[in-house]
Amino acid sequence: MCDSLVALPDVTKTGELIFGKNSDRPAGEIQEAIVIPAQTYTAQASVECTYITIPQVEQTLAVIISQPKWMWGAEMGANECGVVIGNEAVWTIEPTRSTGLLGMDLVRLGLERGTSARKALQVIVELLSQYGQGGNCAEHFSMNYHNSFLIADRKEAWVLETAGQYWVAEQVTSGTRSISNQLSIRNAGTIRHPEVVEFAINQGWCQSEQDFDFAQIFSSSFVSDVPSPHSREGRVRQLCQFNQGKFSVETAQSILRDHHGGVCMHGAFVTAGSQISSLSEQGDQHWFIQQPHPCQHDYQPVSLSQHGSHASSLLPS
Repeated sequence: MCDSLVALPDVTKTGELIFGKNSDRPAGEIQEAIVIPAQTYTAQASVECTYITIPQVEQTLAVIISQPKWMWGAEMGANECGVVIGNEAVWTIEPTRSTGLLGMDLVRLGLERGTSARKALQVIVELLSQYGQGGNCAEHFSMNYHNSFLIADRKEAWVLETAGQYWVAEQVTSGTRSISNQLSIRNAGTIRHPEVVEFAINQGWCQSEQDFDFAQIFSSSFVSDVPSPHSREGRVRQLCQFNQGKFSVETAQSILRDHHGGVCMHGAFVTAGSQISSLSEQGDQHWFIQQPHPCQHDYQPVSLSQHGSHASSLLPS
C-alpha cells in the first residue's frame, strides 16, 4: 500500500538524486512530519520503540520523519547527513512475529544512526538480526507484515528486502528504481544474509546462488517478471522509465499524485503522507505533505536547520 522511488543523478535534469514516497495507511489514521534534533545519550540509555526497548547509541543524528502518531517509528524521512529511507509492506512465506521491531521502527533507527545509505542499511540488518521484525502494524485492527526499504544518500541508493530474518540488498547503480508491496529482487542481490542461499538450497527452492531468485522464492504470491502498468508497482516503474534523462522534483510530484493504478490512494487505505527529497553536494531539500491525498495539496518545504533544539511537529497549530 505504499510506493517509493529514486532517480539517480545520471537521469535527473540537474544532476541531483531525487527520492519520493507515498505512505498509504488506514483511512482516519493521523500522520505528521516531525523534526527531531541530534542528541547525546549515556552509555546505559535505552530507547522505547513501538513494542520493544533496545539499547540506545551514544549519538543520534537530526532527522525529519513522517510518523503515524500512534507508533514510535516512521514511514519515511531524512537525516542531517543526506540519507533518506522509505519502507514498504511485503508479504512472504516466512512466518510473522507478534513482537519485535516494526519496519517503521527500523526506518527511524536507520535514519538516526546511519551517516550514509550503506551505513543505514547496515544498521537495519544488524537490528533485524538482533531483535527481529514483528508486531501489529495498524492502530485499530490486526495487520502484520515484513518490509522492504529504499535507502539513498547523495551518491548511491539501495533496495533492501526482507522475509522474516532473511534479507537481500541490491545496489542501484544507475537510472531509476521503485518498490511497492511486493518483493522485487530477482537474484541474490549485491549483498545478502549469510545463510539465505544455503537455506533456500536446503529447502529445495534453488540449486545454487546462480538460480537463486529472492522474490520468487520468498513471496507469498506469484511475482510477475513484468508488473502490469495498471498496477501501482508497474505504473510507478513505467513513469520513472519514461522520464529518465529529464527527471525532476516536479516529475516526482506528478508520479506520486497519479491515480492510474492507485498510486495516490483513496478509499479504506489512503495516501496519508508524502515525501520528496532532492539530495546533492550543493544542499539537500525536502518537501512533505502530511494530509491525505497528495493530489489535493501542495508539497511544503521542510528544513532540518529551522526547528531549534527540541522535537517539533510540522502540523499547523
